[in-house]
Amino acid sequence: MSKLSRREFVYMMAVLGAAPVFANSHTRMTDTNKLEDYYKLKPFGNARLMHMTDSHAQLLPVYFREPSVNLGFDSNFGKPPHIVGEKFLDYYGIKGNKRLEYAYSCVNFEKHAKAMGRTGGFAQIKTVVDFLRNNFGKEKTLLLDGGDTWQGSATALYTRGKDMVGAMNLLGVDVAVGHWEFTYKAEEVLENVKMLDAEFLAQNVKVKEDALFEETDIAMQAYDVDEGYAFKPYTIKKLGNARVAIIGQAFPYTTIANPQRFIPDWTFSINDENMQDIVNDIRENEKPDAVIVLSHNGYDTDKKMAEVVTGIDFIMGGHTHDGVPEAYPVKNEDGVTYVCNAGSNGKFLNVLDLDIQNGKVKDFKFTLLPIFSDLIPEEPSMKKYIQDVRAPFMKELTREIATTEETLFRRGNFNGSWDQIICDALTDIKDAQISLSPGFRWGTSVMPGQAITFDDLMTQTAMTYPETYVADRTGQMIKDILEDVADNLFNPDPFYQQGGDMVRTGGISYKINPTAKMGERISEITLTKTGEKIVPSKNYKVAGWSTVGSKSPGEPVWETVEAYLKNVKHIANLKVDTPDIVGIKGNPGII
Repeated sequence: MSKLSRREFVYMMAVLGAAPVFANSHTRMTDTNKLEDYYKLKPFGNARLMHMTDSHAQLLPVYFREPSVNLGFDSNFGKPPHIVGEKFLDYYGIKGNKRLEYAYSCVNFEKHAKAMGRTGGFAQIKTVVDFLRNNFGKEKTLLLDGGDTWQGSATALYTRGKDMVGAMNLLGVDVAVGHWEFTYKAEEVLENVKMLDAEFLAQNVKVKEDALFEETDIAMQAYDVDEGYAFKPYTIKKLGNARVAIIGQAFPYTTIANPQRFIPDWTFSINDENMQDIVNDIRENEKPDAVIVLSHNGYDTDKKMAEVVTGIDFIMGGHTHDGVPEAYPVKNEDGVTYVCNAGSNGKFLNVLDLDIQNGKVKDFKFTLLPIFSDLIPEEPSMKKYIQDVRAPFMKELTREIATTEETLFRRGNFNGSWDQIICDALTDIKDAQISLSPGFRWGTSVMPGQAITFDDLMTQTAMTYPETYVADRTGQMIKDILEDVADNLFNPDPFYQQGGDMVRTGGISYKINPTAKMGERISEITLTKTGEKIVPSKNYKVAGWSTVGSKSPGEPVWETVEAYLKNVKHIANLKVDTPDIVGIKGNPGII
Protein backbone atom coordinates (compact mmCIF):
# COMPACT_ATOMS: atom_id res chain seq x y z
CA MET A 1 0.00 0.00 0.00
CA SER A 2 1.11 3.56 -0.60
CA LYS A 3 2.52 5.58 2.26
CA LEU A 4 0.10 8.14 3.69
CA SER A 5 0.80 11.55 5.15
CA ARG A 6 -0.30 12.15 8.74
CA ARG A 7 -3.31 14.14 7.52
CA GLU A 8 -4.38 11.29 5.25
CA PHE A 9 -3.73 8.81 8.05
CA VAL A 10 -6.13 10.71 10.33
CA TYR A 11 -8.76 10.57 7.58
CA MET A 12 -8.29 6.81 7.24
CA MET A 13 -8.58 6.25 10.98
CA ALA A 14 -12.06 7.77 10.87
CA VAL A 15 -13.09 4.81 8.73
CA LEU A 16 -11.29 2.11 10.64
CA GLY A 17 -12.42 3.34 14.04
CA ALA A 18 -16.11 3.77 13.22
CA ALA A 19 -17.00 1.87 10.06
CA PRO A 20 -20.81 1.69 9.83
CA VAL A 21 -22.62 -1.55 9.21
CA PHE A 22 -25.30 -1.10 6.56
CA ALA A 23 -28.19 -3.55 6.38
CA ASN A 24 -26.88 -7.01 5.44
CA SER A 25 -23.37 -5.67 4.83
CA HIS A 26 -20.14 -7.58 5.31
CA THR A 27 -18.13 -7.19 8.46
CA ARG A 28 -14.73 -5.74 7.60
CA MET A 29 -11.77 -7.47 9.20
CA THR A 30 -10.09 -4.16 10.04
CA ASP A 31 -7.08 -3.60 12.24
CA THR A 32 -6.41 -0.01 13.25
CA ASN A 33 -2.68 -0.54 12.71
CA LYS A 34 -3.05 -1.97 9.20
CA LEU A 35 -4.61 0.31 6.61
CA GLU A 36 -4.56 -2.40 3.95
CA ASP A 37 -7.17 -4.35 5.93
CA TYR A 38 -9.85 -1.97 4.66
CA TYR A 39 -10.58 -4.31 1.71
CA LYS A 40 -10.66 -7.52 3.75
CA LEU A 41 -14.24 -8.77 4.11
CA LYS A 42 -15.19 -11.47 6.58
CA PRO A 43 -16.04 -14.56 4.51
CA PHE A 44 -19.72 -15.37 4.11
CA GLY A 45 -21.74 -17.88 2.10
CA ASN A 46 -20.73 -20.07 -0.82
CA ALA A 47 -21.11 -17.89 -3.97
CA ARG A 48 -19.66 -14.44 -4.64
CA LEU A 49 -20.75 -11.92 -7.27
CA MET A 50 -18.64 -8.81 -7.87
CA HIS A 51 -20.24 -6.07 -9.93
CA MET A 52 -19.03 -2.84 -11.50
CA THR A 53 -20.79 -0.53 -13.94
CA ASP A 54 -20.63 2.74 -15.87
CA SER A 55 -16.84 3.09 -15.81
CA HIS A 56 -17.11 5.13 -19.01
CA ALA A 57 -13.68 4.06 -20.18
CA GLN A 58 -11.83 5.67 -17.27
CA LEU A 59 -8.76 3.44 -17.08
CA LEU A 60 -6.93 5.80 -14.72
CA PRO A 61 -8.02 7.03 -11.27
CA VAL A 62 -10.27 10.08 -11.42
CA TYR A 63 -11.87 12.80 -9.37
CA PHE A 64 -15.65 12.44 -9.45
CA ARG A 65 -18.03 14.68 -7.51
CA GLU A 66 -21.33 13.08 -6.53
CA PRO A 67 -24.51 15.10 -7.26
CA SER A 68 -25.94 17.88 -5.15
CA VAL A 69 -29.27 17.54 -6.99
CA ASN A 70 -30.91 14.14 -7.53
CA LEU A 71 -34.63 14.73 -7.15
CA GLY A 72 -37.14 11.97 -6.54
CA PHE A 73 -40.92 12.28 -6.54
CA ASP A 74 -44.02 10.19 -5.99
CA SER A 75 -43.03 6.68 -4.82
CA ASN A 76 -39.34 7.61 -5.00
CA PHE A 77 -39.56 10.72 -2.83
CA GLY A 78 -36.99 10.57 -0.05
CA LYS A 79 -35.75 7.12 -1.05
CA PRO A 80 -32.31 6.14 -2.32
CA PRO A 81 -30.77 7.35 -4.54
CA HIS A 82 -32.78 10.58 -4.30
CA ILE A 83 -31.07 11.79 -1.12
CA VAL A 84 -27.99 14.00 -1.36
CA GLY A 85 -25.42 15.83 0.72
CA GLU A 86 -25.79 15.99 4.50
CA LYS A 87 -29.19 14.29 4.25
CA PHE A 88 -27.55 11.28 2.62
CA LEU A 89 -24.99 11.11 5.41
CA ASP A 90 -27.74 11.32 8.04
CA TYR A 91 -29.86 8.69 6.27
CA TYR A 92 -27.03 6.15 6.36
CA GLY A 93 -25.45 7.29 9.63
CA ILE A 94 -22.04 8.03 8.14
CA LYS A 95 -21.61 11.70 9.05
CA GLY A 96 -18.07 12.24 10.29
CA ASN A 97 -16.75 9.20 8.44
CA LYS A 98 -14.52 11.14 6.09
CA ARG A 99 -13.69 8.32 3.70
CA LEU A 100 -17.32 7.36 3.09
CA GLU A 101 -18.41 11.01 3.07
CA TYR A 102 -15.95 11.53 0.21
CA ALA A 103 -17.00 8.41 -1.67
CA TYR A 104 -20.78 8.70 -1.39
CA SER A 105 -21.53 12.45 -1.29
CA CYS A 106 -20.48 15.88 -2.50
CA VAL A 107 -20.04 17.15 1.09
CA ASN A 108 -16.61 18.75 1.63
CA PHE A 109 -15.62 17.42 -1.78
CA GLU A 110 -12.66 19.73 -2.40
CA LYS A 111 -11.27 19.23 1.12
CA HIS A 112 -11.55 15.44 0.94
CA ALA A 113 -10.19 15.29 -2.62
CA LYS A 114 -7.12 17.24 -1.56
CA ALA A 115 -6.48 14.86 1.34
CA MET A 116 -7.37 11.55 -0.31
CA GLY A 117 -6.81 12.07 -4.01
CA ARG A 118 -8.44 10.23 -6.84
CA THR A 119 -10.70 7.19 -6.87
CA GLY A 120 -10.99 4.21 -9.18
CA GLY A 121 -8.48 3.14 -11.79
CA PHE A 122 -8.48 -0.24 -13.53
CA ALA A 123 -5.06 -1.19 -12.14
CA GLN A 124 -6.38 -0.55 -8.62
CA ILE A 125 -9.68 -2.31 -9.38
CA LYS A 126 -7.80 -5.37 -10.62
CA THR A 127 -5.82 -5.50 -7.37
CA VAL A 128 -9.06 -5.54 -5.36
CA VAL A 129 -10.87 -7.94 -7.73
CA ASP A 130 -7.98 -10.40 -7.71
CA PHE A 131 -7.76 -10.26 -3.91
CA LEU A 132 -11.50 -10.78 -3.41
CA ARG A 133 -11.62 -13.53 -6.03
CA ASN A 134 -8.62 -15.41 -4.66
CA ASN A 135 -9.64 -14.88 -1.05
CA PHE A 136 -13.08 -16.38 -1.63
CA GLY A 137 -12.24 -18.94 -4.30
CA LYS A 138 -12.04 -18.39 -8.06
CA GLU A 139 -14.37 -21.29 -8.75
CA LYS A 140 -17.09 -19.68 -6.60
CA THR A 141 -16.77 -16.09 -7.91
CA LEU A 142 -18.18 -14.12 -10.86
CA LEU A 143 -17.32 -10.60 -12.05
CA LEU A 144 -20.19 -8.73 -13.73
CA ASP A 145 -19.91 -5.57 -15.84
CA GLY A 146 -23.10 -3.52 -16.10
CA GLY A 147 -22.24 -1.59 -19.29
CA ASP A 148 -21.22 1.91 -20.38
CA THR A 149 -17.66 0.63 -20.37
CA TRP A 150 -16.51 1.16 -23.97
CA GLN A 151 -17.25 4.92 -24.16
CA GLY A 152 -16.16 8.04 -22.30
CA SER A 153 -12.50 8.67 -23.10
CA ALA A 154 -10.37 9.72 -26.04
CA THR A 155 -8.65 6.34 -26.25
CA ALA A 156 -11.96 4.47 -26.23
CA LEU A 157 -13.18 6.65 -29.09
CA TYR A 158 -9.94 6.31 -31.05
CA THR A 159 -9.87 2.51 -30.66
CA ARG A 160 -13.66 2.14 -31.07
CA GLY A 161 -13.95 0.61 -27.62
CA LYS A 162 -11.26 -2.00 -28.12
CA ASP A 163 -9.00 -0.59 -25.41
CA MET A 164 -11.78 -1.30 -22.92
CA VAL A 165 -12.44 -4.78 -24.29
CA GLY A 166 -8.80 -5.58 -23.59
CA ALA A 167 -9.07 -4.10 -20.08
CA MET A 168 -12.21 -6.13 -19.36
CA ASN A 169 -10.49 -9.31 -20.51
CA LEU A 170 -7.47 -8.63 -18.32
CA LEU A 171 -9.74 -7.78 -15.38
CA GLY A 172 -11.49 -11.13 -15.79
CA VAL A 173 -15.06 -9.99 -16.46
CA ASP A 174 -17.36 -13.00 -16.80
CA VAL A 175 -20.68 -11.44 -17.89
CA ALA A 176 -21.49 -8.04 -19.43
CA VAL A 177 -24.38 -5.95 -20.78
CA GLY A 178 -24.44 -2.68 -22.69
CA HIS A 179 -25.76 0.79 -23.48
CA TRP A 180 -23.20 3.28 -24.83
CA GLU A 181 -21.53 0.22 -26.31
CA PHE A 182 -24.28 0.47 -28.95
CA THR A 183 -23.19 3.96 -30.04
CA TYR A 184 -20.55 2.35 -32.21
CA LYS A 185 -21.66 0.85 -35.49
CA ALA A 186 -23.37 -2.53 -35.28
CA GLU A 187 -20.51 -4.30 -37.02
CA GLU A 188 -18.08 -2.73 -34.53
CA VAL A 189 -20.23 -3.85 -31.61
CA LEU A 190 -20.28 -7.42 -32.90
CA GLU A 191 -16.54 -7.36 -33.55
CA ASN A 192 -15.90 -6.20 -29.98
CA VAL A 193 -18.28 -8.81 -28.56
CA LYS A 194 -16.32 -11.52 -30.40
CA MET A 195 -13.09 -10.19 -28.86
CA LEU A 196 -14.65 -10.10 -25.39
CA ASP A 197 -13.95 -13.08 -23.12
CA ALA A 198 -17.11 -12.36 -21.13
CA GLU A 199 -20.60 -13.42 -22.22
CA PHE A 200 -22.49 -10.40 -23.58
CA LEU A 201 -26.18 -10.72 -22.68
CA ALA A 202 -29.40 -8.88 -23.59
CA GLN A 203 -32.90 -10.33 -23.33
CA ASN A 204 -34.40 -7.04 -24.55
CA VAL A 205 -32.42 -6.45 -27.75
CA LYS A 206 -34.18 -7.94 -30.75
CA VAL A 207 -33.52 -8.01 -34.48
CA LYS A 208 -36.08 -6.17 -36.59
CA GLU A 209 -38.38 -8.43 -38.60
CA ASP A 210 -37.60 -6.67 -41.89
CA ALA A 211 -33.86 -7.14 -41.27
CA LEU A 212 -34.47 -10.85 -40.68
CA PHE A 213 -36.65 -11.03 -43.81
CA GLU A 214 -33.99 -9.29 -45.89
CA GLU A 215 -31.30 -11.46 -44.28
CA THR A 216 -28.98 -8.53 -43.66
CA ASP A 217 -25.47 -9.32 -42.51
CA ILE A 218 -26.17 -8.00 -38.99
CA ALA A 219 -29.44 -9.94 -38.73
CA MET A 220 -27.75 -13.17 -39.77
CA GLN A 221 -25.25 -12.77 -36.92
CA ALA A 222 -28.05 -12.81 -34.34
CA TYR A 223 -27.70 -15.18 -31.41
CA ASP A 224 -31.12 -16.71 -32.13
CA VAL A 225 -32.65 -15.92 -35.53
CA ASP A 226 -35.85 -17.86 -34.80
CA GLU A 227 -36.61 -15.97 -31.58
CA GLY A 228 -35.08 -12.72 -32.82
CA TYR A 229 -32.55 -12.35 -30.00
CA ALA A 230 -29.60 -10.27 -31.18
CA PHE A 231 -27.58 -11.51 -28.19
CA LYS A 232 -27.76 -14.38 -25.74
CA PRO A 233 -30.56 -13.54 -23.26
CA TYR A 234 -29.20 -15.38 -20.22
CA THR A 235 -26.53 -17.74 -19.00
CA ILE A 236 -26.18 -20.33 -16.24
CA LYS A 237 -22.97 -20.19 -14.23
CA LYS A 238 -21.73 -22.84 -11.82
CA LEU A 239 -20.21 -21.36 -8.68
CA GLY A 240 -18.86 -24.22 -6.63
CA ASN A 241 -21.88 -26.39 -5.98
CA ALA A 242 -24.35 -23.58 -6.77
CA ARG A 243 -25.99 -22.83 -10.13
CA VAL A 244 -26.70 -19.15 -10.72
CA ALA A 245 -28.72 -17.74 -13.63
CA ILE A 246 -27.68 -14.33 -15.00
CA ILE A 247 -30.17 -12.52 -17.28
CA GLY A 248 -29.00 -9.55 -19.34
CA GLN A 249 -30.95 -6.28 -19.61
CA ALA A 250 -29.52 -3.61 -21.92
CA PHE A 251 -30.58 0.03 -21.68
CA PRO A 252 -34.16 -0.15 -22.99
CA TYR A 253 -34.24 3.29 -24.64
CA THR A 254 -30.95 3.14 -26.53
CA THR A 255 -32.47 4.00 -29.91
CA ILE A 256 -34.35 6.96 -28.41
CA ALA A 257 -31.53 8.42 -26.31
CA ASN A 258 -28.82 7.56 -28.87
CA PRO A 259 -28.74 7.35 -32.68
CA GLN A 260 -30.66 4.51 -34.32
CA ARG A 261 -28.62 5.13 -37.47
CA PHE A 262 -25.60 3.27 -36.06
CA ILE A 263 -27.60 0.12 -35.24
CA PRO A 264 -30.53 0.12 -37.71
CA ASP A 265 -31.31 -3.60 -37.43
CA TRP A 266 -31.88 -3.76 -33.66
CA THR A 267 -34.73 -2.76 -31.35
CA PHE A 268 -34.60 -2.07 -27.61
CA SER A 269 -37.35 -2.09 -24.99
CA ILE A 270 -38.14 -2.69 -21.31
CA ASN A 271 -39.52 -6.10 -22.34
CA ASP A 272 -40.75 -6.82 -18.82
CA GLU A 273 -43.27 -9.43 -20.00
CA ASN A 274 -40.54 -11.37 -21.76
CA MET A 275 -38.35 -10.97 -18.67
CA GLN A 276 -41.08 -12.67 -16.62
CA ASP A 277 -41.34 -15.46 -19.20
CA ILE A 278 -37.58 -16.02 -19.10
CA VAL A 279 -37.49 -16.05 -15.29
CA ASN A 280 -40.37 -18.54 -15.22
CA ASP A 281 -38.70 -20.74 -17.82
CA ILE A 282 -35.35 -20.66 -16.01
CA ARG A 283 -36.95 -21.45 -12.65
CA GLU A 284 -38.95 -24.36 -14.10
CA ASN A 285 -36.45 -25.92 -16.47
CA GLU A 286 -32.98 -24.89 -15.32
CA LYS A 287 -33.67 -25.21 -11.56
CA PRO A 288 -31.10 -22.58 -10.55
CA ASP A 289 -30.25 -21.77 -6.96
CA ALA A 290 -30.42 -18.03 -7.66
CA VAL A 291 -31.66 -15.71 -10.43
CA ILE A 292 -29.74 -12.48 -11.00
CA VAL A 293 -30.56 -9.73 -13.52
CA LEU A 294 -27.55 -7.76 -14.77
CA SER A 295 -29.25 -4.54 -15.78
CA HIS A 296 -28.64 -1.17 -17.37
CA ASN A 297 -32.18 0.09 -16.79
CA GLY A 298 -31.39 2.77 -14.21
CA TYR A 299 -32.13 2.60 -10.49
CA ASP A 300 -35.80 3.65 -10.42
CA THR A 301 -36.61 1.52 -13.46
CA ASP A 302 -34.94 -1.47 -11.81
CA LYS A 303 -37.08 -0.92 -8.71
CA LYS A 304 -40.25 -0.94 -10.81
CA MET A 305 -39.11 -4.06 -12.67
CA ALA A 306 -38.54 -5.69 -9.29
CA GLU A 307 -42.18 -4.86 -8.43
CA VAL A 308 -43.77 -6.21 -11.63
CA VAL A 309 -41.52 -9.22 -12.35
CA THR A 310 -41.39 -12.01 -9.78
CA GLY A 311 -38.77 -14.69 -9.20
CA ILE A 312 -35.67 -12.47 -9.39
CA ASP A 313 -33.38 -12.58 -6.37
CA PHE A 314 -31.16 -9.58 -7.15
CA ILE A 315 -30.96 -6.90 -9.82
CA MET A 316 -27.40 -5.65 -10.24
CA GLY A 317 -28.04 -2.33 -11.94
CA GLY A 318 -26.41 0.59 -13.64
CA HIS A 319 -27.02 3.57 -15.95
CA THR A 320 -27.96 6.24 -13.40
CA HIS A 321 -24.51 6.27 -11.73
CA ASP A 322 -25.92 5.92 -8.23
CA GLY A 323 -23.62 4.67 -5.49
CA VAL A 324 -26.12 3.12 -3.06
CA PRO A 325 -24.47 1.36 -0.09
CA GLU A 326 -27.29 -1.11 0.54
CA ALA A 327 -29.14 -3.79 -1.38
CA TYR A 328 -32.58 -2.16 -1.56
CA PRO A 329 -35.53 -4.53 -0.90
CA VAL A 330 -38.52 -4.31 -3.25
CA LYS A 331 -41.66 -6.30 -2.47
CA ASN A 332 -43.64 -8.04 -5.20
CA GLU A 333 -46.38 -10.67 -5.39
CA ASP A 334 -44.06 -13.58 -4.71
CA GLY A 335 -41.59 -12.09 -2.25
CA VAL A 336 -38.69 -9.65 -2.30
CA THR A 337 -36.18 -8.68 -4.99
CA TYR A 338 -33.11 -6.69 -3.96
CA VAL A 339 -31.90 -3.86 -6.18
CA CYS A 340 -28.22 -2.85 -6.21
CA ASN A 341 -26.22 -0.19 -8.05
CA ALA A 342 -22.47 0.35 -8.28
CA GLY A 343 -21.97 4.05 -9.03
CA SER A 344 -19.72 5.05 -11.91
CA ASN A 345 -16.25 5.87 -13.23
CA GLY A 346 -14.64 2.95 -11.40
CA LYS A 347 -15.32 4.50 -7.98
CA PHE A 348 -17.03 1.41 -6.56
CA LEU A 349 -17.14 -2.35 -6.65
CA ASN A 350 -20.22 -4.22 -5.46
CA VAL A 351 -19.55 -7.42 -3.53
CA LEU A 352 -22.56 -9.73 -3.09
CA ASP A 353 -21.99 -12.97 -1.18
CA LEU A 354 -24.80 -15.52 -1.23
CA ASP A 355 -25.51 -18.28 1.26
CA ILE A 356 -27.18 -20.82 -1.01
CA GLN A 357 -28.83 -23.81 0.64
CA ASN A 358 -31.44 -26.29 -0.56
CA GLY A 359 -31.80 -24.65 -3.96
CA LYS A 360 -32.37 -21.07 -2.86
CA VAL A 361 -30.72 -18.00 -1.35
CA LYS A 362 -31.00 -18.38 2.41
CA ASP A 363 -29.07 -15.20 3.29
CA PHE A 364 -26.64 -12.70 1.80
CA LYS A 365 -24.07 -10.03 2.57
CA PHE A 366 -23.68 -6.98 0.35
CA THR A 367 -21.03 -4.26 0.40
CA LEU A 368 -20.46 -1.35 -1.96
CA LEU A 369 -16.68 -0.97 -1.76
CA PRO A 370 -15.24 2.45 -2.65
CA ILE A 371 -12.03 2.17 -4.65
CA PHE A 372 -9.68 4.57 -2.85
CA SER A 373 -6.73 4.78 -5.21
CA ASP A 374 -4.32 6.01 -2.52
CA LEU A 375 -4.81 2.81 -0.50
CA ILE A 376 -4.49 0.29 -3.31
CA PRO A 377 -1.33 -0.66 -5.21
CA GLU A 378 -1.60 -0.90 -8.98
CA GLU A 379 -1.69 -4.44 -10.33
CA PRO A 380 1.40 -4.65 -12.58
CA SER A 381 -0.08 -6.31 -15.68
CA MET A 382 -3.04 -3.89 -15.83
CA LYS A 383 -0.75 -0.92 -15.16
CA LYS A 384 1.42 -1.94 -18.13
CA TYR A 385 -1.64 -2.53 -20.33
CA ILE A 386 -2.97 0.96 -19.59
CA GLN A 387 0.42 2.54 -20.27
CA ASP A 388 0.73 0.67 -23.57
CA VAL A 389 -2.78 1.44 -24.81
CA ARG A 390 -2.43 5.14 -24.00
CA ALA A 391 1.15 5.51 -25.26
CA PRO A 392 0.32 6.33 -28.93
CA PHE A 393 -1.91 9.21 -27.83
CA MET A 394 -0.01 10.66 -24.86
CA LYS A 395 1.15 13.85 -26.58
CA GLU A 396 -2.45 14.67 -27.48
CA LEU A 397 -3.94 13.56 -24.16
CA THR A 398 -1.57 15.54 -21.95
CA ARG A 399 -1.81 18.79 -23.91
CA GLU A 400 -2.80 21.57 -21.48
CA ILE A 401 -5.61 23.80 -22.72
CA ALA A 402 -6.44 26.10 -19.79
CA THR A 403 -6.43 26.30 -16.01
CA THR A 404 -9.19 26.57 -13.43
CA GLU A 405 -9.78 27.82 -9.93
CA GLU A 406 -13.29 26.33 -10.00
CA THR A 407 -14.25 22.71 -9.38
CA LEU A 408 -15.40 21.46 -12.77
CA PHE A 409 -17.96 18.66 -12.57
CA ARG A 410 -20.91 17.14 -14.35
CA ARG A 411 -23.48 15.12 -12.44
CA GLY A 412 -26.84 16.27 -11.21
CA ASN A 413 -30.31 16.95 -12.55
CA PHE A 414 -29.27 20.39 -13.87
CA ASN A 415 -26.20 22.24 -15.16
CA GLY A 416 -22.84 21.39 -13.68
CA SER A 417 -19.81 23.62 -14.12
CA TRP A 418 -18.40 21.48 -16.96
CA ASP A 419 -21.79 21.69 -18.71
CA GLN A 420 -21.72 25.44 -18.32
CA ILE A 421 -18.33 25.68 -20.02
CA ILE A 422 -19.66 23.64 -22.94
CA CYS A 423 -22.77 25.84 -23.19
CA ASP A 424 -20.71 29.04 -22.94
CA ALA A 425 -18.37 27.72 -25.63
CA LEU A 426 -21.27 27.03 -27.98
CA THR A 427 -22.82 30.48 -27.57
CA ASP A 428 -19.46 32.24 -27.84
CA ILE A 429 -17.78 30.36 -30.68
CA LYS A 430 -21.00 29.88 -32.64
CA ASP A 431 -22.20 33.45 -31.96
CA ALA A 432 -25.55 32.11 -30.75
CA GLN A 433 -28.13 33.55 -28.35
CA ILE A 434 -28.91 30.20 -26.74
CA SER A 435 -27.08 26.92 -26.36
CA LEU A 436 -28.33 23.44 -25.54
CA SER A 437 -26.17 20.55 -24.34
CA PRO A 438 -27.38 17.02 -23.50
CA GLY A 439 -27.87 16.01 -19.87
CA PHE A 440 -25.19 13.33 -19.96
CA ARG A 441 -24.21 11.79 -16.62
CA TRP A 442 -20.73 10.72 -17.72
CA GLY A 443 -17.69 12.94 -17.28
CA THR A 444 -15.08 13.31 -14.55
CA SER A 445 -14.19 16.28 -12.33
CA VAL A 446 -11.27 18.72 -12.42
CA MET A 447 -10.05 20.26 -9.17
CA PRO A 448 -9.15 23.91 -8.50
CA GLY A 449 -5.55 24.61 -9.42
CA GLN A 450 -5.41 21.84 -12.01
CA ALA A 451 -4.57 22.36 -15.64
CA ILE A 452 -7.39 21.32 -17.96
CA THR A 453 -5.92 18.82 -20.40
CA PHE A 454 -7.32 17.49 -23.65
CA ASP A 455 -7.77 14.19 -21.80
CA ASP A 456 -10.03 15.97 -19.27
CA LEU A 457 -12.05 17.63 -22.03
CA MET A 458 -12.60 14.29 -23.75
CA THR A 459 -14.09 12.73 -20.61
CA GLN A 460 -16.95 15.23 -21.22
CA THR A 461 -17.23 14.98 -25.00
CA ALA A 462 -15.74 11.74 -26.41
CA MET A 463 -18.53 10.09 -28.35
CA THR A 464 -19.39 8.96 -31.86
CA TYR A 465 -21.86 11.77 -32.65
CA PRO A 466 -20.15 14.92 -31.32
CA GLU A 467 -20.95 17.21 -34.23
CA THR A 468 -22.19 20.75 -33.51
CA TYR A 469 -24.93 22.79 -35.15
CA VAL A 470 -26.40 26.30 -35.31
CA ALA A 471 -30.06 26.70 -36.20
CA ASP A 472 -33.02 29.00 -35.79
CA ARG A 473 -35.56 27.76 -33.27
CA THR A 474 -38.80 29.41 -32.24
CA GLY A 475 -39.46 30.20 -28.61
CA GLN A 476 -42.17 27.54 -28.64
CA MET A 477 -39.73 24.93 -29.96
CA ILE A 478 -37.29 25.78 -27.17
CA LYS A 479 -40.03 25.38 -24.56
CA ASP A 480 -41.12 22.09 -26.14
CA ILE A 481 -37.55 20.75 -25.94
CA LEU A 482 -37.32 21.66 -22.24
CA GLU A 483 -40.76 20.15 -21.54
CA ASP A 484 -39.92 16.92 -23.35
CA VAL A 485 -36.67 16.38 -21.45
CA ALA A 486 -38.30 17.34 -18.14
CA ASP A 487 -40.99 14.69 -18.70
CA ASN A 488 -38.32 12.15 -19.51
CA LEU A 489 -36.55 12.97 -16.24
CA PHE A 490 -39.51 13.51 -13.91
CA ASN A 491 -42.21 11.24 -15.32
CA PRO A 492 -43.91 9.55 -12.34
CA ASP A 493 -43.68 6.19 -14.12
CA PRO A 494 -40.03 5.00 -14.15
CA PHE A 495 -40.72 2.94 -17.27
CA TYR A 496 -41.06 6.25 -19.15
CA GLN A 497 -37.84 7.77 -17.85
CA GLN A 498 -35.60 7.44 -20.86
CA GLY A 499 -32.18 8.28 -19.47
CA GLY A 500 -30.00 11.27 -18.68
CA ASP A 501 -30.61 14.47 -16.75
CA MET A 502 -32.16 17.79 -17.75
CA VAL A 503 -30.85 19.37 -20.95
CA ARG A 504 -28.14 21.87 -20.09
CA THR A 505 -28.75 25.44 -21.22
CA GLY A 506 -26.74 28.56 -21.91
CA GLY A 507 -28.06 32.06 -22.52
CA ILE A 508 -31.43 31.49 -20.87
CA SER A 509 -32.97 31.12 -17.45
CA TYR A 510 -36.29 29.44 -16.72
CA LYS A 511 -38.58 28.19 -14.00
CA ILE A 512 -39.31 24.48 -13.61
CA ASN A 513 -41.85 22.66 -11.45
CA PRO A 514 -40.94 18.95 -11.63
CA THR A 515 -44.23 18.00 -9.94
CA ALA A 516 -46.43 19.62 -12.61
CA LYS A 517 -48.03 17.78 -15.53
CA MET A 518 -46.43 17.20 -18.91
CA GLY A 519 -46.34 20.47 -20.84
CA GLU A 520 -46.79 22.57 -17.71
CA ARG A 521 -43.42 22.16 -15.98
CA ILE A 522 -41.52 24.96 -17.77
CA SER A 523 -42.30 28.68 -17.56
CA GLU A 524 -40.71 32.14 -17.61
CA ILE A 525 -37.96 31.39 -20.14
CA THR A 526 -35.79 34.51 -20.32
CA LEU A 527 -32.68 35.57 -22.22
CA THR A 528 -30.05 36.09 -19.51
CA LYS A 529 -28.17 38.87 -21.34
CA THR A 530 -31.14 41.15 -21.91
CA GLY A 531 -33.79 39.91 -19.48
CA GLU A 532 -36.15 39.62 -22.45
CA LYS A 533 -38.84 36.94 -22.14
CA ILE A 534 -38.80 34.29 -24.85
CA VAL A 535 -41.62 34.88 -27.35
CA PRO A 536 -43.17 31.63 -28.66
CA SER A 537 -43.45 32.83 -32.26
CA LYS A 538 -40.04 34.49 -32.45
CA ASN A 539 -36.90 32.84 -33.87
CA TYR A 540 -33.71 32.54 -31.81
CA LYS A 541 -30.23 31.46 -32.85
CA VAL A 542 -29.51 28.21 -31.02
CA ALA A 543 -26.25 26.25 -30.93
CA GLY A 544 -25.93 22.66 -29.77
CA TRP A 545 -24.37 19.27 -30.39
CA SER A 546 -25.03 15.52 -30.22
CA THR A 547 -28.05 15.24 -32.51
CA VAL A 548 -29.71 11.83 -32.37
CA GLY A 549 -31.85 11.89 -35.51
CA SER A 550 -29.25 12.84 -38.10
CA LYS A 551 -25.64 13.95 -38.25
CA SER A 552 -25.11 17.67 -37.68
CA PRO A 553 -22.83 19.64 -40.06
CA GLY A 554 -20.48 21.31 -37.57
CA GLU A 555 -17.11 20.42 -36.08
CA PRO A 556 -16.86 18.02 -33.10
CA VAL A 557 -17.79 19.78 -29.89
CA TRP A 558 -14.37 19.22 -28.33
CA GLU A 559 -12.91 21.50 -31.00
CA THR A 560 -15.49 24.16 -30.12
CA VAL A 561 -14.77 23.92 -26.40
CA GLU A 562 -11.00 23.83 -26.86
CA ALA A 563 -11.12 27.00 -28.96
CA TYR A 564 -13.17 28.68 -26.24
CA LEU A 565 -10.90 27.53 -23.40
CA LYS A 566 -7.81 28.71 -25.26
CA ASN A 567 -9.40 32.15 -25.56
CA VAL A 568 -10.48 32.24 -21.90
CA LYS A 569 -7.22 30.67 -20.64
CA HIS A 570 -8.38 30.51 -16.99
CA ILE A 571 -11.75 29.58 -15.49
CA ALA A 572 -12.76 31.81 -12.56
CA ASN A 573 -16.03 33.17 -11.19
CA LEU A 574 -18.01 30.81 -13.39
CA LYS A 575 -21.74 31.48 -13.29
CA VAL A 576 -23.71 28.25 -13.61
CA ASP A 577 -27.16 28.74 -15.15
CA THR A 578 -29.36 26.69 -12.86
CA PRO A 579 -33.12 27.13 -13.26
CA ASP A 580 -35.51 28.41 -10.62
CA ILE A 581 -36.83 25.12 -9.22
CA VAL A 582 -40.24 25.17 -7.51
CA GLY A 583 -42.37 22.44 -5.94
CA ILE A 584 -39.42 20.86 -4.12
CA LYS A 585 -39.91 22.06 -0.55
CA GLY A 586 -38.64 19.43 1.87
CA ASN A 587 -37.21 17.25 -0.90
CA PRO A 588 -33.99 15.56 0.34
CA GLY A 589 -32.76 15.24 -3.24
CA ILE A 590 -31.39 18.78 -3.31
CA ILE A 591 -28.96 20.71 -1.14
